[in-house]
Parts: sequence; structure tokens; C-alpha cells
Amino acid sequence: MSSSVTPTTATTPVTPTITDSATAPDRTGSAPAPDVPDRPRLDWRLRFAALSLIWGFSFLLIKVGTQGYAPFQVTLGRLAFGTAVLAVAMAVRREGLPRGARTWGHLAVAGFLLNALPFSLFAFAELTIPSTLAGICNATSPLWGMALSLVALREDRPTRVRVAGLGLGFLGVLTVLGAWQGFDGLDARGTTLALLASLSYPVGWIYVRRTLAGSSHSHLSLTGGQLLLATVQLAVVTPLFTTVPSSLAVGPLLAIAALGTLGTGLAVLVQYGIVAEVGPTTGQMVTYFVPVIAAAAGILLLGETLTWSTPVGAAVVLAGAALTQVKPKRAG
Repeated sequence: MSSSVTPTTATTPVTPTITDSATAPDRTGSAPAPDVPDRPRLDWRLRFAALSLIWGFSFLLIKVGTQGYAPFQVTLGRLAFGTAVLAVAMAVRREGLPRGARTWGHLAVAGFLLNALPFSLFAFAELTIPSTLAGICNATSPLWGMALSLVALREDRPTRVRVAGLGLGFLGVLTVLGAWQGFDGLDARGTTLALLASLSYPVGWIYVRRTLAGSSHSHLSLTGGQLLLATVQLAVVTPLFTTVPSSLAVGPLLAIAALGTLGTGLAVLVQYGIVAEVGPTTGQMVTYFVPVIAAAAGILLLGETLTWSTPVGAAVVLAGAALTQVKPKRAG
């Protein structure tokens, strides 16, 4: 569950490069492609599997976190732990934060759209909907991105395949929600919040693509600044709408710590290496594993249940999302 602010991105999904596409999602709240690092010792396939697990379990961790703390508190903790991981990485690599008021202004918007807003919306959504449904809603980000890019990005020309994917994907959403039953039994508020969270990612990607693509700052530096500003935003908002917990809920606190350090901090660094080594097209395939893992985790560990329409609809959503990522063949 993430996104980034650099010339190459990933939200809610590894994620595409900003110079290439603004439609794929990232799960950490950050999505840049990295400066090429030293080749890691661990095979990229193992890191890809680890990233899928981390992002897939993020929705379970959100659910556990909200059992002891308010949604804004969960999001603040998540961002604080994630920012701490990025700060350590920047210190190790001897990189500083970006400079320039203009850059910081754009990072503040990116941090809101790609981190503070969607993370908070998912936390509020999971007060009333299962983590499995939240994970599936998150998989609609490429669909929203495709729809928005057709309007906002002139270079993203529609093709029959991509438009068909868009239509197929939203048909899958209606299947997940049980539209033929009049959405009976559906928590409309929670589902709407989760879908809005998924929509926030591509809005943020497009903004970043228009404002920060081509920045001279390193991807790690920009993402560190983005998470820092998102943390500051939540630090201002949280005291206004929540009260200090009367007791320390250890289990939910550990879930929040894992969500931040692994799902928001470490995942960004792992994503960097994968995108640098095998490219954004392969890297963004992680998007299609996340809802499957989120559903399995919710069912096995939280005892959540699914009707037949949920997995069927999720498969249709993922098929549609995959079609929206198909690039048109170049003439000649």
C-alpha cells in the first residue's frame, strides 16, 4: 500500500515509473524507482515474494491495530515507524533531505495523497469491513489510474484492450459488491472509504508525475521527505480528533509497529531494489498477489468469511487491472 514522488513510481502499487505510467498501484505509500544500488545477495524472486507477503498482510495489521487504537492513531504510528526506517536508510547511505520550498510544497501534497489520506481511509474502512474486502478494494487502484490517466495525461492514449480492461475491472467490482442483490449486507460507508483510498493513489501518482518527474534529488531522499511530511500532517490532525488511550494495547501496538517498519519502511527499500534490477513492469506484478494474500490472511488468522462473489469478483478485477497495463505496440 504505497506510492512515491519520484520520476518513477509505484502505489499503491510496485509501481510504475512516472515517466512510463501512472496507473499501477503501490502499497507502501511510496513509489519511486531507485537509483541503481549494489546488486543484492538475495535473489529478486525471494524479495518479490517477501514484498507480496508484507503488503498482503498489511490489511490484517490495520484491522488488528484498529482493535486497540483510533484510525488516525494507527496511521500516525504507521507513518512514524515507516519514516524512521527511511531515516536510517538515508543515514547509512549518507543522503540528506531535499532542498527548496517548491519541492517541499509538492512533497506535502504527495504525502497527503499517497500516504496520509489513503492510509487513514483504509484504517477507518476496516472498522466496519473485513480486511479481505479492503485488500480487494485496494486492487482497484490500477483501474482508477487508467480512467484518470485517459483524462489527465495526454500521452496515455486509450486502446481497445485497455478500455476493455477498465470495463472488465469495474464489472468485477460490482461482482465483489453483489450488485445484483442490491448490495444487500454490504457496509456502504466502509466500502466507499476503501474505494476512495484506492482512488487517492492514482490521483497522487498523476500529481507527482506532473510536478516532481525529473527532479535532481534522489528517489530515497524524496520518499523520505514525503513520509516525513505525511507524518507531520497526521501528528497535527490526530490530537484534534482522538484522545490518549486509557491503557496500552500491546498486540495492536505491535501490529502498528510491524505495519510501519515492514509495510511502509522496509517495503519501500525492497521495492527499490526489485524495480532497479528487473524493471517496473515485472515489479508491479506484485499488485496481483496482494489481494490473494490479504484474503488468505483474513480468513485463516482473523476468521473472516467470504461469499462466492468475492473471490470471483476479485479475479475479474485483477484480470481487468492486468489489461489496463498492456502497452500499445509501437509502429515500425
